Amino acid sequence: MSQGLYRLGRVCASRPWTVIATWIVIGVIVVGAGSVFGHKLEDSFRVPGLDSQKANDLVSDAGTGQAGLTAQIVATPVDETSTFFSSAAARAALAELQSSAAALPNVLMTSDPTGALAAGPTAAKRSDVISADGRVALVRVQYPTLDELTADDLANLKELGTEGQDNSPLRLEMGGDLFFAFEQPAAGLGEAIGLLAAAIILFLSFRSLIAMALPIGMAIFGLAVGVSSMSLLAQVIDVPSWAPVLGGMVGLGVGIDYALFVVTRHRDYLAGGTPVEQSVAHALATAGQPVVFAGGIVVVSVLGLAVAGVPFMTGGGIAIALVVATMVAVSITLLPAFLGLSGHAINRFGISQSTSTGRGGWSRWIKHVTRNAWVYAIGVTLLLFAVAAPVLALRVGIPDDGALPTSRTERQAYDLVAQGFGPGRNGPLVIAMDLNEDAGVVGRLVDAVESDPGIAEVAAPNINVDGGIATVVAFPTTGPQDDTTHETVDRLRNEVIPEAVAGSSARAYIGGQMVNFADVGQRVNDRLPFFIGAVLASSFLLLMLVFRSVLVPLKAVLLNLLSIGASYGVMVMVFQWGWGGDLIGLTSTVPIVSFIPMFMFAILFGLSMDYEVFLLSRVREEYDVSGDNNESVVRGIASTGRVITSAALIMIAVFLAFVTGADAATKMFGLGLATAIFIDATLIRMVLVPATMKLLGNANWWLPRWLDRLLPTIDLDGPNALPEPPSSFDRDAGRTLASARSAAE
Repeated sequence: MSQGLYRLGRVCASRPWTVIATWIVIGVIVVGAGSVFGHKLEDSFRVPGLDSQKANDLVSDAGTGQAGLTAQIVATPVDETSTFFSSAAARAALAELQSSAAALPNVLMTSDPTGALAAGPTAAKRSDVISADGRVALVRVQYPTLDELTADDLANLKELGTEGQDNSPLRLEMGGDLFFAFEQPAAGLGEAIGLLAAAIILFLSFRSLIAMALPIGMAIFGLAVGVSSMSLLAQVIDVPSWAPVLGGMVGLGVGIDYALFVVTRHRDYLAGGTPVEQSVAHALATAGQPVVFAGGIVVVSVLGLAVAGVPFMTGGGIAIALVVATMVAVSITLLPAFLGLSGHAINRFGISQSTSTGRGGWSRWIKHVTRNAWVYAIGVTLLLFAVAAPVLALRVGIPDDGALPTSRTERQAYDLVAQGFGPGRNGPLVIAMDLNEDAGVVGRLVDAVESDPGIAEVAAPNINVDGGIATVVAFPTTGPQDDTTHETVDRLRNEVIPEAVAGSSARAYIGGQMVNFADVGQRVNDRLPFFIGAVLASSFLLLMLVFRSVLVPLKAVLLNLLSIGASYGVMVMVFQWGWGGDLIGLTSTVPIVSFIPMFMFAILFGLSMDYEVFLLSRVREEYDVSGDNNESVVRGIASTGRVITSAALIMIAVFLAFVTGADAATKMFGLGLATAIFIDATLIRMVLVPATMKLLGNANWWLPRWLDRLLPTIDLDGPNALPEPPSSFDRDAGRTLASARSAAE
């Protein structure tokens, strides 16, 4: 691989304009095609085989329109002393609102709170659209399925709400499926903050504006191409709407880091007197290989999400893998072209650098750790186990509108509904029945469900005689994210419903948005151990091939697992227990989004390999030269300390920037990824790695002879296979003298 990357780097550096022009054409084609022919990204939680999906399919097959999206307008009199029972003005405004909502494009039907009020207070209180105190009215708006709607439908509804409150006696708030499908968070803020922080870190590291600008520019360009391609990918598979946000988060982090590794090595070679083209080629042949290797692991890990059997996770994984692959391609082709074009000017427009290399500081720290290896190994391991312990209390789900900031209309609508009708009204259970010509079973089922202690109310059943399908809407006594609600669903499925339909050919399934989210989370939990096992096994095998060792990859896998577990523990403490939630704008505790643990594991395990490969390749290089394990650990880790720290700071800054978003899932991704990278680059790489490698001694590089003969050889750095650099290159050490000095800073 080293020779191939060397030739690629030399070609790109010697023909920069050809490479740059090619990428510009590719970028224009992808971005243009995405805007013209791209398919919209959709959030579909459809998962074949789930009980909730069977319920949704039954409702859809009935053709009643109830399978589509819904929205709800929640109205309450502005005058806190008024009710819909006592205020004629409030009733008139509600009637006008209901009529206007029914007239919106694509609206199939609405609920009828006006009719309920006309029947009198007693009848209105028995309805499910007027609260018992008469303060809250619900206008439910039924839309067709997602593929028949656009963001314009949400815009029309919002406009109705804005106009409906002008000079009105009513306060209006809105929520529902339509918002979940089309409401998009403010774009660009997290990316902008992350880019600014990365630029500052790069400038402090490189002390040059041009050297700083190259990684930033590569990341932005690669991100534009990768994210634009998602809409084209959506022509083939369903890509969730959150994929660009997560893809942007991961893409910026890896794109800047990959470029950092290559630019750092290139500047080292230049400082040693290597000609520009040859310097670029050598930089790509050495630093480029960990980029390809680590990027490949990220791609493979993310693609492995398909094992969950959840279509939207598979689509999101493929989309993110596409972004990472684009970043790798840009780093090994477009970046070398710009390095060749900039030549020695890469060090211009900066500030003078200190003459101190800083190697002494890193060496002293690593020597201190290795002298006290047992203390650090045991102490830090116990600390990480303590941080990871809360993962045992991890509860997955999908945060509902109650987790949104109080400034959002969806949150206001959620609170009004809970106050007026009870917390369970925000998470109705939709029981769909395939009657099989036994309509008499509906009454028994309604009575049984209504008698359950976890059910507050059951609406009148909707029976479609022609379709042989009935739907029953039940409202729990507790909120959507309450553990008691999920226990109620389990009891209905396993005890109440089977007993109610016993002796009948009818079949009943429980659906609804809340239940669907819970079922998806359970599916992910069931598949997570298989996914983790597959990723661990493949990573162990790849690292064993690269480093020709059994213990080094085993240790790497276990330490990575420990850092990821600690990040899960922090997420539980912040999001489920509320510790420090105010600091990140979290207004209430929420469950961990069902698909985040698996996504995080895939992404983090790949990202951690950046530092693992970069660090251990240097340690292995030193060991091959000296044969002294202790010295190679000190020299190898000290020589990569500054680069790894800079790369980690960039990742952390990019990920933490996304914590500023309003969406709870985005906050989880940002905080979880930043925490894991911080732990990985500090406690793992700079403490546990040197401590454990010291304790293992020469056994670090043990590989049975029979296994060595069976395994194919992968030469990660392969400097001896490359053309010789100038005289400043120390062939015995396998590196440039300048590189050794600069990388240790």
